[in-house]
Amino acid sequence: MEGEMLKTRDIAPGDLLFKEKPFVYVLSSRFRTERCDNCLKKNDLLKCSGCHYTFYCNKSCQKDGWAIHKLECKYLKSIGPRILPDAARMLARILKILEKGGGTRKTYYDQDHCRTFKDLMSHYDRIKEDQLRVEHVTCLYGVLFEYFNGENVPSSAELMEIYGKMCINSFNICSQELQSVGTGIYLGASILDHSCKPNVVATFESTEIVLRALEKIPVLDWSKMFISYIDVMALKKERQSELESAYYFLCQCPSCVEPEPIVEMMGMACPNKQCKNCIDSTCIKPGQKCSKCKTEIKEEFIREFNDIMDMTNMHLDNMKGSTSYLDVCKVCLKNHEGLLYKYNIRHVKILDLAFDSCIDFGKFDDATQYGLKLVNSFHKYYGKKHPLTGLLHLKLGKLLMYQDRVKEAVKHLQEAKSILQVTHGITSSLFREQFIPLYKEALDTYERIISG
Repeated sequence: MEGEMLKTRDIAPGDLLFKEKPFVYVLSSRFRTERCDNCLKKNDLLKCSGCHYTFYCNKSCQKDGWAIHKLECKYLKSIGPRILPDAARMLARILKILEKGGGTRKTYYDQDHCRTFKDLMSHYDRIKEDQLRVEHVTCLYGVLFEYFNGENVPSSAELMEIYGKMCINSFNICSQELQSVGTGIYLGASILDHSCKPNVVATFESTEIVLRALEKIPVLDWSKMFISYIDVMALKKERQSELESAYYFLCQCPSCVEPEPIVEMMGMACPNKQCKNCIDSTCIKPGQKCSKCKTEIKEEFIREFNDIMDMTNMHLDNMKGSTSYLDVCKVCLKNHEGLLYKYNIRHVKILDLAFDSCIDFGKFDDATQYGLKLVNSFHKYYGKKHPLTGLLHLKLGKLLMYQDRVKEAVKHLQEAKSILQVTHGITSSLFREQFIPLYKEALDTYERIISG
């Protein structure tokens, strides 16, 4: 099994570095009846006649997926109508692959170097001291024991080793819109370390991982190439805490070493609504004045700001990993007015959730309003060469075309083009199937308008 290496010298932004099929993967169970179990795409689906658990686009996808599904079909049938937890299904697939000799399967990530499942780090010593993960793997052991009817289940120590490798080396497999739809282990791509300021981006075509350069790289050197494991729009202490708890390392990347714009990230608005200045909420005291307009910051204003920040944090935690509640987002945004600075990251995160929720509910006017407010914040925190920034401009282009705001749509689609051809590439399905037709329509429409 080989990854496909494509560029090794004089690498430019957008150059394709590496492509690889997964060693193992699973579709998230919440998309079980919406997406194909083999290619993970949305489609009209056919149910597996054996287990009635998995669904496929067509006979071709079912045939492609049979190599792995035949190892689990009878077990999935036996547990119906219950849903197997994603982590349990992933572990079960790994166990079956290893049982069939998959532990020696090699993936070359450059001409001379390869990795096998045995090479993956497990952080076993840290995992066994992590109470939450010990409880999780104990629970999974019980699930797998029942799932396999007590047959060929490894010892708890062996399972913990495999579980550790799964936790540390798994990628969220994302749709073209960067929605997580599954989980996979990629032996070659797992060589990449993390940076909160990455120079490589990972996207997915079906289940295949695609790595592209975000900046100029003289020579392919995996030790100097980084992707981001997490959402980087967060405070340094939050990013470091998330990475420490999930991957057991303290991030010392440039973004974590350099001073962060904490004043804006936790910014308070000036009480004077005519003043657009940002107040440093981390050290403000009652009676101090805005440095720009000299308005006094009163104790009641500070208390109200802190209360709204606490409420926003609570709602963000509640909505994490689930569908956003549009009504909750709107209440938060209303409460933010006059209190939270426009670049306060709690405000930006709520605005982002509201934007996507409005699209989901077909409230396109509101979505456009929220999306336009997000642009500068995304440029600030994600940068102008980030897939999320590119997708924001693409979505705005689509929304503005729907509202016949063609000139504005063209502007955002041009922004999307400059970003997506780097992050996704012009051969990606997102670029070919979503961007190109929309961009052509926008240019043709704009040409008709200006020509009278």
